Amino acid sequence: MANFTKNAIRESFLKLLNERPLQQITVKDIVSDCGVNRNTFYYYFEDIPKLMEEIFTEDLEEIIRKYPTVEEMDDCIDEVINSALEHKKAVLHMYNSTNRELYEQYLWNVCDHAIGTYMDTILAGRKISESDNFTIKKYLESFTFGMISNWLRGGMKDDVSGMLKRIRELRKKLFEDHISKNEIK
Repeated sequence: MANFTKNAIRESFLKLLNERPLQQITVKDIVSDCGVNRNTFYYYFEDIPKLMEEIFTEDLEEIIRKYPTVEEMDDCIDEVINSALEHKKAVLHMYNSTNRELYEQYLWNVCDHAIGTYMDTILAGRKISESDNFTIKKYLESFTFGMISNWLRGGMKDDVSGMLKRIRELRKKLFEDHISKNEIK
């Protein structure tokens, strides 16, 4: 019963978020929509931002389960982009709210997983300096996060997946060359 109630609260919140901006959603709205009382909401969640954090944490855990290895980071990143497009209004309402940092932290965590796992995959059996590994990883994370953030800021209108894929294709040889030249034997 507990999971059912908790999921009902989550689903009501996401439903309302597809209808209106985050600032216009109250705990009263959520409990009214899902048919529970305020105490029940507060039993599971401290407040609406904590509800958002849990949704993002569960989504990230699902991505990590689905992508324990990443041979092409596009797969993992595209999953997040496609999910955002499916829930465009809700995502934009979160992104354009005073709680933007929660969504940005979620995006950063996804980028960290996708890029870190991708780096582990392409370096399997090879070794470069920790400094080079760290630098390449941070570059790719920052670039990917920046492109997605810019896409969100622009209302999700561009083909961000296509742009990310093309830029990675253009940069891939540079990284492969760097790894080959600086591989520790």
